[in-house]
This record gives sequence, structure tokens and C-alpha cells, in this order.
Amino acid sequence: MTARARWGLVVETTVGAGDRKHTEAQVVAHVVGSRREALAELERRARVYEPTHPLSPKRRRLLRTSDGFLLVVDGAWQSFVTRFLVAELLADSDAPEPPAPGPVAEEPVLEKPAAPPPPAEPVEVDDDGVPVRPGWLGRTDLP
Repeated sequence: MTARARWGLVVETTVGAGDRKHTEAQVVAHVVGSRREALAELERRARVYEPTHPLSPKRRRLLRTSDGFLLVVDGAWQSFVTRFLVAELLADSDAPEPPAPGPVAEEPVLEKPAAPPPPAEPVEVDDDGVPVRPGWLGRTDLP
């Protein structure tokens, strides 16, 4: 474990009902830094997390564990549990390739866009006040 490790913030929750009830896990975010920083972010997320079930929560308890947090929400008939885990990322098959070492490219300097030309003459309008000639017609600063 290194001081600047990459941590996965994992949420495990029970989904479905009856015989179809099962646990699903998602990596909801990554934190680069210390385990303490990852746990702080995980706690922030656990405190505001709103589980799908129960529909009418009666009681909500957030407990700290050795590797994260446990949220127990009591409903009218049963309790639902959501586990929040912090885990160090050791490998990721879908991670982006690190940039190739080499000279640092300078950021391109963007030119300021040309200001629209001032109106050369009063704008001719029809009876409803709509310009007869569109304002963009003839402008050279537009693509």
C-alpha cells in the first residue's frame, strides 16, 4: 500500500424482492490519495445515500466498520442493508493508457475572435418590426 494509492469506493446493496432478491456491487468513484482521504469521501457519500428500499423508511443507522460503513434502514416490515467499502485498486483491465513520456507540449494560444462589424446603416424592418435582412448575413467572422 502506497501513500498515493488509487482507492475504489464500492457500494453493495440488496436489490429485488422475494426470490429475486440479490446483492449488487458498484464502484461508484475512485480516490487518489491516502486511505484516510478515501474513507472520508466514502463517509460523505454514505451519509447522503438514499437507498431504493424501503419505500417508507422508519429508522436509519450508519455504522463504521473496519473497511467502510454499513447503512441499515428499517422499513415497516423489514430492514435493508447497504455496505460501503473502500478498497485499494490493484489492477483495472479498462484503465486508460498512461501518457507516453516526452516533452511537455505547450498549450496552443487561442486567437481572440473578431468582433462583429458595427451596423453600417439603420436596419430596415417590416410592419411587425422584424428585420428584412438577417443580422448575420454578410458577416465575415462566422464559420
